[in-house]
Amino acid sequence: MPAPHGDPALEALMLPFADGTLAWPREGALFLRARDGWPLHARALPGLVCEQSFKPEAAALQRSGFEVRAPDEATYPLVLLLPPRQREEARALFARALARLRPGGTVIASMPNDEGAKSGQDDLARIAGSVSSRSKHKCRVFWARPRQAGDGETGEGDAQLAAQWRDLDAPRAVVDGRFLSRPGVFAWDRIDAASALLAEHLPTDLRGRAADLGAGYGYLAVELLQRCPGISSLDLYEAESRALDLARTNLAPFAERIPLDFRWHDVTTGLPQRYDVIVSNPPFHAQGRAERPDIGRAFIAAAAQALVPGGRLWLVANRHLPYETALGAGFDTTRSGAVRIVAQRGGFKVVEAVKARA
Repeated sequence: MPAPHGDPALEALMLPFADGTLAWPREGALFLRARDGWPLHARALPGLVCEQSFKPEAAALQRSGFEVRAPDEATYPLVLLLPPRQREEARALFARALARLRPGGTVIASMPNDEGAKSGQDDLARIAGSVSSRSKHKCRVFWARPRQAGDGETGEGDAQLAAQWRDLDAPRAVVDGRFLSRPGVFAWDRIDAASALLAEHLPTDLRGRAADLGAGYGYLAVELLQRCPGISSLDLYEAESRALDLARTNLAPFAERIPLDFRWHDVTTGLPQRYDVIVSNPPFHAQGRAERPDIGRAFIAAAAQALVPGGRLWLVANRHLPYETALGAGFDTTRSGAVRIVAQRGGFKVVEAVKARA
């Protein structure tokens, strides 16, 4: 069981069950975009099934003993969800929640007020009908029991609109058709400026076994393979499985040229193999909007451990993020390791770090 920690949206989500407003069904429930936290351990939740595409959250749920499944078509009398900030992705998730709900069941969601809670409640009401809500912990928890048209009750949802919303986050071509992406993935409809700056400065002499940490939908990996013919294999590490699935498609043209591996993995836990080259645009947010430079430092430490002596890390980050100490420690600049800033532009910095030779 995890130690108590701050997840206001999760706390608000479980409030109607804690105070008896809603009853937990004996047949179990489905939790979409589930996150672990003390509110899930405050009382018995028999039959809870979780879906989570983000590896760190999925692993935390499994460590706490919760069942984590891949998406399927099973239905439940209760569906819980923690919608994301991205509007199209959230609407698609609301629609999928209704599709997984048994007749007469309840769907319940929770969102922080400053991340679109009112809009989320309105969206659920449009497709599910009358919605009840409460505010707590600077969040809004809202729930509905969707009514079928013709059942004699008012406040019916729009089933046709719900069917349309299910595909709002479907994969689609972006960047003039160069890549496949989808709403909710990092920089989903464009080339991220930081990644573009890193790609622009990648030297053509990078060679050997390579890895891309936090690969997203695959832009940086494609640029690496196009610019560096000496790369002999490439492993893409990505914690969000929705992005990793896109990267598989976007890298397919290179599959006959070199071995590719796509790994649903939390880089902060370390890497299982050694590499000659690592490229990365590390994330610096987790849940919520607060900056998390500790994630970038963990990426640097993982890269330093995984690189062979003389191996090279090419990294891009926001200029203000404090990564210098982690780079100095991981690449042992007191010996033969080296760290240098290659370029700075638009608030970003490109860094090359070379691991000390034995």
